[in-house]
Amino acid sequence: MDQQAKSLEVQSVELTFPSGWRRSHDCGSLRLDHSGQNVVLMGWVQRRRDHGGLIFVDLRDREGITQIVFDPQADAAAHEAAHALRSEYVIAVQGTVRQRPEGMANPKLKTGDIEVLVYALKILNVAKTPPFLIEDDTEVSESVRLKYRYLDLRRPVMQAHLRLRHRAAFLTRNYFAERGFIEVETPVLTKSTPEGARDYLVPSRVNPGKFYALPQSPQLFKQLLMVAGLERYMQIVKCFRDEDLRADRQPEFTQLDLEMSFIEEEDIYELIEGWLSILFKDLLGLELSTPFLRLSYRDALNRYGTDRPDLRFGLELTDLTDLVKGCDFRVFREAVERGGLVKSLRLADGARLSRKDLDDLVHYAQEFGAKGMAWAKLQPDGWQSPIAKFLDPSLRDAIVDRMQGRPGDILFFMADHPTVVHETLGNVRTRLAQQLDLIPKGQYRFCWITHFPLLEWNPDEKRYVAVHHPFTSPLEEDMDFLESDPLKVRSRAYDLVLNGTEIGGGSIRIHREDVQKKIFGVLGIGDQEARDKFGFLLDALQYGAPPHGGIAFGFDRLIMLMTGATSIRDVIAFPKTQKATCLMSGAPSEPDVNQLLELCIRVDKEGR
Repeated sequence: MDQQAKSLEVQSVELTFPSGWRRSHDCGSLRLDHSGQNVVLMGWVQRRRDHGGLIFVDLRDREGITQIVFDPQADAAAHEAAHALRSEYVIAVQGTVRQRPEGMANPKLKTGDIEVLVYALKILNVAKTPPFLIEDDTEVSESVRLKYRYLDLRRPVMQAHLRLRHRAAFLTRNYFAERGFIEVETPVLTKSTPEGARDYLVPSRVNPGKFYALPQSPQLFKQLLMVAGLERYMQIVKCFRDEDLRADRQPEFTQLDLEMSFIEEEDIYELIEGWLSILFKDLLGLELSTPFLRLSYRDALNRYGTDRPDLRFGLELTDLTDLVKGCDFRVFREAVERGGLVKSLRLADGARLSRKDLDDLVHYAQEFGAKGMAWAKLQPDGWQSPIAKFLDPSLRDAIVDRMQGRPGDILFFMADHPTVVHETLGNVRTRLAQQLDLIPKGQYRFCWITHFPLLEWNPDEKRYVAVHHPFTSPLEEDMDFLESDPLKVRSRAYDLVLNGTEIGGGSIRIHREDVQKKIFGVLGIGDQEARDKFGFLLDALQYGAPPHGGIAFGFDRLIMLMTGATSIRDVIAFPKTQKATCLMSGAPSEPDVNQLLELCIRVDKEGR
């Protein structure tokens, strides 16, 4: 009988939960000690193997797999019914635990020493043939996995990710509760304060023409909780940002959000390092070395070209600007004259790179705005480089000495505006480490990045904008620069970076109304605009706001790094695609015309 006929036959059977049957064990818990016991198992058919007389089925639930056996000598009816079983059927069985025959144990399974001889079978539900195998190493496109997410989540690796996430959330709540934090839910429908990514707007039916915004973060509310005297707040919270997506971003994501009163930066560092130490010890069995390394923003750029440095490998940048200023090589000389930098990166034993490898790297550097990238292979008899003839021997020797170069190394040079130099060499550094397998496996390296610039100049808007957000406190010693040279002002902001990925960021906040108004003024936010957007915060700061600060962590991103997943979509139960759509449910979808009429909204798809 073919599969379709078998399915029709099964569907004619009453597919109900068997009265009086109670599951006695899960499919991952039976061991040799259970031999001889009668058990009831329930789960999904992973696979069925018909060996003529005997039928073997791997029965799966979230805890594991147990092999069950149908033997016509033990129960003919159960054996006959087992012929109809197919992949992903949901079944219940009664049977007796026994040791597998000698030589038939499966060391890959927790239950590999035993099997269950079945004497009763109930088919609880049938299943269509799934579009992909429910196995960890199945090869299937992500779009298919997302369309059939309920099937993808049956795979053990996906369930392991969600269980680790659950455990991490449980440990997190316990850790902060034990330290006096109060979990408070902040509003989801709130006021739009466009000072960052685009808001998701929600129309108000009872207030026609007006809109709520979904929160990009609970920033202002958690500051108000400090004004309210709660002193220590935490929340694992959903946030929303309408921005272009990448592998580590989603339109809706989860944050661990914290705020504390009467604290300094050191309190934040100590608290967070303790929390992460517990997570990594409990979930991964790893002891973290604390305190974490701390680098100022300027030091991070100078040494690694980025404020998100991966510290698992070396390849630090070296500044050559003072050595090459005024040299005969026009590219170096003119870059310095324009106020730029000349920096180099040394790759040990890099002379093995082919000319094609080097050309590919130069093309890669150009993706970040570089006009080119020079290189020099250090050979026993001197430099092999297109630029060697432009540098006199004494200057070449000075460069090699500063770079601590040795024969067999290769030097990469970048001369340009500081931003281009740092971004280019920072990315080349990472690309080299990935291509040449220089990144140790299973290693986690944290570092705090501190003293970020408070402001940066936006040439499109022709005004200063906040590097983090406009509620970040400036360093006291830099306050005098706010009016005379705003770009010199450093902030009391800090980010935590893990393996080249920012996982959290925060700051000590502004708690005085006069300082907050001054910052708004530097940002080009006039009194009326500040009142319209942030009036409730300015009012609150007049009523005894304590000094306070906090931090927020991308919870999805942290779990992604802990599980070794390559995308946060693999640690979120029902994620969106990079186009912010849900392939499973079809969201977003067009609303009913009556819904739009109730909201006083007309949709213009032409954008007129």
